[in-house]
Amino acid sequence: MITPAVASQALKFPHNEKDPFRIFGLPRNLLVEFRILSKPCSVVRGVTIDVINRLDDASQTSSADHRLVFSGATGCGKSTLLLQALQYCNASDWIVFYFPRAINVVNSTTTHTYDPRTRTYLQPVFAYQTLQRFLTVNGPRLEQLRTQADVELERRATIPAGTTLSELVKAGVKEQALAPTILMALMDELETQTTFPVLLAVDDFQAIYCKSTYRDPHFSAIQPYHLSMPRLLLEYASGQRKFARGAVLGALSSTNANFKLPLELAEALGLPPPSSGGPYAKRSPVLQDYAKGLERVTVPDALTVQEAMEVFDVWRKDRALPSVPNDELFLAKYTESSGNARDFVWKGLLSSLSL
Repeated sequence: MITPAVASQALKFPHNEKDPFRIFGLPRNLLVEFRILSKPCSVVRGVTIDVINRLDDASQTSSADHRLVFSGATGCGKSTLLLQALQYCNASDWIVFYFPRAINVVNSTTTHTYDPRTRTYLQPVFAYQTLQRFLTVNGPRLEQLRTQADVELERRATIPAGTTLSELVKAGVKEQALAPTILMALMDELETQTTFPVLLAVDDFQAIYCKSTYRDPHFSAIQPYHLSMPRLLLEYASGQRKFARGAVLGALSSTNANFKLPLELAEALGLPPPSSGGPYAKRSPVLQDYAKGLERVTVPDALTVQEAMEVFDVWRKDRALPSVPNDELFLAKYTESSGNARDFVWKGLLSSLSL
């Protein structure tokens, strides 16, 4: 378990075929890093302990009171912190959702269909994939929970109250067209149950506040809150929907220039506005509402010397360093990278490694 006693130490992730990051996936930079390492691991930092303590509190209270967004310099470790929180919650018997690449819910990589009933665009393929992965990771916990209300399906038999959540999800996995309806019914059930706390973790968090690359019949860009998946995430991020026990965590990213931090979210988090900001810049009242109440957690821009030494030791023991590991190499690479976690590894320790 992650406690203050293991601060600045490297802990390997458990090798379990149904581990969340193996099923839900990883951000690309972490995926490549973990493929090089023989045993995926991460260094526990001070901010990790702080977030874990917040999650312990959140396990007994509403997710509306625990909506945290990780910010910091590019490559400082926001995605790793989010992954550490996810793994901790999974090990602590939480129900977990993880969206490692939230850009994919707005970048038009899956189909969308207009639903006149909800007046939004459904994303059946993404909903189906989400249910499939969610069931694989959380199956044993879902077997212990039952639906409290009937779930009505269009041109299908109603799923009666008392059905296990596992069977409910399987209905959406069995028939892709039902996935959006089943996903919404699942979320309704998870909101009210108090047996397990629920974690919703979203990387590329800023993307769900950005204009999507999906197009309507008039070829106009569709706003994220008119798409079923980003709208669902926005409702939990804003506290409009909430779990009885749980938390919502997000990590900002700046790697994709098409989905930069929008002005509304920057102002809500107290971050410097983007270049398009200013008192006369147009703001979306809808997005401002979705960004209300979010709490910023600042990830330190640089690793401490002790944390960097632990990272150095991990790569040294894995024999991944192209140079002879010594104190001079460590200090040189730490100084060159200014302690930035990603630069220390990729532009420093592995700079001459051919992938």
